[in-house]
Amino acid sequence: MKRRQFVKHGLSGAALTCLPRFSLAMATPPNGDSDNGERYDYVLRAERGSATLVPGKQSEILGFNGQFPAPTIRVRQGERLRLRFENHLDEASTIHWHGIRIDNAMDGVPVLSQAPVQPGESFLYDFVCPDAGTFWYHPHINSIRQLGMGMVGVLIVEEREPQPYHEVIIGLKDWRLDKNGDYLPLSIPREAFRDGTLGTVNTVNGRQQPTIDIPANQATRLRVLNMDNTRVYRPRLDGNSPRILALDGSPVIPHRPFEVTPLGAGMRMDLGFVAPEPGKEFVLYDQKGRFGVELCRLRTVDSKPPTPQANTVTSLPPNPIAIPNLEQAELLRFVFEWQGALSPLDQEGNADHSFWLINRRAWGSHGHHSLPEPLATLSLGKSYIAELHNATPHTHPIHLHGLIFTVLSSNKRKVNPYQSDTILLEKNERARIAFVADNPGRWMFHCHVIEHMKTGLMGYITVT
Repeated sequence: MKRRQFVKHGLSGAALTCLPRFSLAMATPPNGDSDNGERYDYVLRAERGSATLVPGKQSEILGFNGQFPAPTIRVRQGERLRLRFENHLDEASTIHWHGIRIDNAMDGVPVLSQAPVQPGESFLYDFVCPDAGTFWYHPHINSIRQLGMGMVGVLIVEEREPQPYHEVIIGLKDWRLDKNGDYLPLSIPREAFRDGTLGTVNTVNGRQQPTIDIPANQATRLRVLNMDNTRVYRPRLDGNSPRILALDGSPVIPHRPFEVTPLGAGMRMDLGFVAPEPGKEFVLYDQKGRFGVELCRLRTVDSKPPTPQANTVTSLPPNPIAIPNLEQAELLRFVFEWQGALSPLDQEGNADHSFWLINRRAWGSHGHHSLPEPLATLSLGKSYIAELHNATPHTHPIHLHGLIFTVLSSNKRKVNPYQSDTILLEKNERARIAFVADNPGRWMFHCHVIEHMKTGLMGYITVT
């Protein structure tokens, strides 16, 4: 059977190494042996490693396959993905597939959907990807440490029919490092009850301000992912008339003119443009007020041999998302607020910080070992409109597992309705989203600023 080929994606000469993906009949673990007859598309190992994040310095990381960037996982829309996860850390871990509508048992949330994968244990993730788009994966346990030290990776679900684009992955992540590459505290309580503890070293695909070569005179698709614990990025790409192709994995149809769109933690945006003639450079900025901070540069080069990509920007095909019936939808209300309570002490005498609430309730015990009641219990197949109220002076990227919603309106901005799995709520914003509860299970509903999630801003809904 024909082996599926891999290409470099925006790493300026540094290949994103991973176990090759074969057709299912040929996929095996890396040693060439099947495990009790099982066959896999990929094997991912959670293990320690090192990376050069500060020039000339080595930093310890927790990585998938001990590396950063992590392997890029690729699967075609509608195909089954089988991945063996092996935990070689000294603490429990899982993998959550951010933005994928999958069976609840594969969602990777400890206790809510699966048992934590203990050190030395493994777990088989086995699911079908119904939607094409740009997604990512990460643990959902000890998240401040595991995500903060590098356990994040890209999941690309390719459209059923190949799209006429040269593809570039832009993986954005901050690191809390000093000038010697050693870690600063990953979380500071006074920052956790504000916007979150920001990193000090900003990277694109694990490198500071890289220059990425792209083929001249061809349609290019930038897959921009915010895989940071905290930061809100505002990507700005000047020139070449970029278009927004997709937001958070869901196609924007028809594609729209580019405008600066804030990406909170966990959010993604696909941009399309036609690259200019060879020898041109242009900058992808993080817009800060009137000024931009350079993230990376794109440099046009001759394609040798020429590649068959088109020289026009085309819209992506739609995903099979159920359309909610707004006239018959039931109204839900969720209020995200700061509780301002004194922090109790845990059994070791450490402060057990709890700063945030959803509907006046914090996540019970700030862990997954003791589940609170669901925030809402929904009927399978029914349509819902949810009013989201951010009653705080801080932004919150609110992420819903297992379902895709339509953003309908906001009191802070004009909304041209679009589909998404995460919405960035500005301070004091009220927004409305709608969805069909068509995926049964218990689905996490939380802020993706990891410190906010870990200090109360997390809950779940049940679809039954």
